[in-house]
Amino acid sequence: MARLKVTQKKGIVGEKHSARETLRTLGLKRIGDVVVKEDRPEIRGMVRTVRHLVVVEEVE
Repeated sequence: MARLKVTQKKGIVGEKHSARETLRTLGLKRIGDVVVKEDRPEIRGMVRTVRHLVVVEEVE
């Protein structure tokens, strides 16, 4: 199964509470943090919510 590498590129200062909680749920705490998650619809939806704060790459 494919995996997604999610990297936080921008901070959460000034963001809505839902965006902050989504980043926390993904496991991102600060700029430069990287997590690798399975490519599932739930994860894609969370990434779409904070797409202006993160960079996503597909990895195997």
